[in-house]
Amino acid sequence: MQYVMFAKHLQEWPLARAAAVVAGMGFGGLDLTVRAGGYVLPENVAKDLPKAVATCAGAGLSVPMITTNLVRADADHGQATIEAAAACGIREIKYGYHTYRGYGEFMALIDQARADLADAAATAQRCGVRLNLHIHSGNFVTANPAVVAQLLADHDPATVGAYIDPGHMVIEGGVDVWRQGLEMLAERTVLMAVKSMAWLHRPDDGRTGRYVNKMVPLTRGMVDWVAVWRCLLASGFDGVVSLHGEYQGGHSWRDLTVDEVVDQTREDFAYVRACREKAETL
Repeated sequence: MQYVMFAKHLQEWPLARAAAVVAGMGFGGLDLTVRAGGYVLPENVAKDLPKAVATCAGAGLSVPMITTNLVRADADHGQATIEAAAACGIREIKYGYHTYRGYGEFMALIDQARADLADAAATAQRCGVRLNLHIHSGNFVTANPAVVAQLLADHDPATVGAYIDPGHMVIEGGVDVWRQGLEMLAERTVLMAVKSMAWLHRPDDGRTGRYVNKMVPLTRGMVDWVAVWRCLLASGFDGVVSLHGEYQGGHSWRDLTVDEVVDQTREDFAYVRACREKAETL
């Protein structure tokens, strides 16, 4: 098992500085952003991804996974991204999202997602890398673990996997659907994101309701990380764990500076490892 930090939350810094800080926090690697606004832009991926990997290596970090928005090989530099990852020895790629926009369109959207995934997976299989579907709450096809399981069933586990995210899973299925989802996807799970959310009260504006979900520190969130680790240990999970310090902008309970994100991530990192140790004793 390897712990990495998601690079998105450090992008105000040059990559060399970010990598040095992440290594100093005790992580073994970086979950590198290869998408618009990321450390590596898709249109420059063949040239810039090897440089980024070398920069991380200079700080003592590996890059076992990259986060992308690709959904097809023939669009948005998808093929180039897959090929560049393979050339750099990066095995795991976070796949992009299909957005559910209007009631009555969901089943057609699943069909589109299935077709797009088949297109991208053909290139991934040729290159020997794996595309991973991320569980993300909200209006995305992959908000529902059961739908993800349907999409995965069409593909070789070596080519398409599951990227579980208990924070998002608990927000969408807070009583027990999160646990059912973990079991449903257990045999295909190779990546896990670490974050937590909470429903926060706000005055009802007559349109959006009285509660909104926000990212909060792991100790304040809804995810029972000891229970999550017990499930993962039972299933033999041994993949990459990516910590997401999503404490900036409108998604967070507070808008932190990058330095504050680092401090909070350091606390989250210690907490999630302590929860794993506790789960191992139960």
